[in-house]
Amino acid sequence: MQFIIKNHLKENPVTLMRRAGYYFLQQKEFELSFIRPLERSGYPRFHLYLKIDIEKDEIIFNLHLDQKRPVYKTAHDHAGEYDGKVVENEAERIKQVLR
Repeated sequence: MQFIIKNHLKENPVTLMRRAGYYFLQQKEFELSFIRPLERSGYPRFHLYLKIDIEKDEIIFNLHLDQKRPVYKTAHDHAGEYDGKVVENEAERIKQVLR
């Protein structure tokens, strides 16, 4: 699920996402990756990719729910949900926290 928030706060993205309960995972080129585990085992977890559009002063979020760990280390496929009520509710929660 993709959604956009205006970046009025001008805060560091890692600090913003920490406030929403997310942990920084990695950076790939112009994209930051964050997770929020729902259980101590690490899965299921929300996985969020974040891009910042400086010209439009926006933060672009791509959110999904990883249901389980990938079976093989070389596999990038996973049991992820990209829409649905759980993902929508999490997107709304993030929006509320960051406003």
